Amino acid sequence: MTIVVRTLSERIFEVIRERIIEGQLSDMEPVRQDALAKELGVSKIPLREALARLEHEGLLTSQPNRGWFVQPMTTDQAEEIYELRLLIEPTAAARGARMASEAERTAAIEAFERLDKAAETDLPEVGVRNREFHVTLVRPGQRLLTTQQVERLEVLAERYVIAHLEPAGREDRAHGEHKDLLQAWLARDEEAVRKLLTHHIAATLEDLRAHFAVSQSG
Repeated sequence: MTIVVRTLSERIFEVIRERIIEGQLSDMEPVRQDALAKELGVSKIPLREALARLEHEGLLTSQPNRGWFVQPMTTDQAEEIYELRLLIEPTAAARGARMASEAERTAAIEAFERLDKAAETDLPEVGVRNREFHVTLVRPGQRLLTTQQVERLEVLAERYVIAHLEPAGREDRAHGEHKDLLQAWLARDEEAVRKLLTHHIAATLEDLRAHFAVSQSG
C-alpha cells in the first residue's frame, strides 16, 4: 500500500484552488494573507508557499508590493489552454487506452461515474471530477511528463469547464461526449479516442469563444 503524505502548503494550495474555481475569490481582488492565515490556522510561510504555487499554476498573479490576486478568466488564456490540450491530450489518451490495465480501466469507469453524479448535484464539483476523468484516460500511457502537463492544463481549465456548462443543455451534451469517449477508450479503439476527444475539446473551445464574445459585448 502506498501512503501519500501531503505537506501543509499542499493542503492550503488545494483549499485556495477550490475557492478560486468555485468563484469564492473574485478576479483581481487581493488575497488577504492575514485573514486567510487566521481562518486556516496556519502561519504565513506555508501560506506563501501555496500562493506561489498557485501563481506558477496560472491561477494567481502577483504585483510588487501589492501581493497576490486571482488571475481573471480571459479569451486568450482559454485559447492557449485548449489549443495545448488539443496538441497533447488526444494522442496521450489513445496511448492510455492501448496500455491500460484492468485496474486502470475500472478506475476510468469509476471516474466517469463520479463525474456523472457531480453533474446532477454540484456544478462546482464538476470541474474537479472532469479533470480526474480526463487525467485517468491519460495516466495509463506511463508518460509522466505528459500526464503532468495534461493535469496542469486540466486544473487551469476547471473554471472554464464550469462556465462552459452553465447554459441549459450543455451538461447533457458533455455527458454524451464523455460516455462515447469512455466506450471507445475501453474498446482500445485508439483512432476513435483521438477523434472523439479532439472534437470534445474543440467544441468546448468554440462554446467558450461564444461565451466571451457575449460577455465582452454586454
